[in-house]
Amino acid sequence: MSEQDVENLRGAYRDFNAGKPETVLALSDENVEWTEPGGGNAPGGTFTGPQAVGEQVFAHIPQNFDEFVCSPENFDDQGDTVVVTGRFSGKNKSGADLDAAFTHTFEFKDGKVVRFNHEADEGWAAGWS
Repeated sequence: MSEQDVENLRGAYRDFNAGKPETVLALSDENVEWTEPGGGNAPGGTFTGPQAVGEQVFAHIPQNFDEFVCSPENFDDQGDTVVVTGRFSGKNKSGADLDAAFTHTFEFKDGKVVRFNHEADEGWAAGWS
């Protein structure tokens, strides 16, 4: 199933960048544990369930950024886990640039994301300030 998980993630990133984060949320289990690093004005902590992720994580992006792109570069298929590395770029509403490398770790069960962890370099927090 992991090959399909990778393809689903590719589509989710594509849709996310097209302004359709609901694709990411639809891939998530109803009890997904979604962990964000925080920093600057970015939400931080662990959020449970797609609704919490949508309201407490994704909703902050258009509130803080005029431009925001999440560009995956590599998908490492590890079976039930897929590790995605790439870069965030954009411009926040205060004019600061966002340029940060990320590592996203997705754990799948039955085709749904049950756990997500976001790690980012120091440019992440600076871009949210």
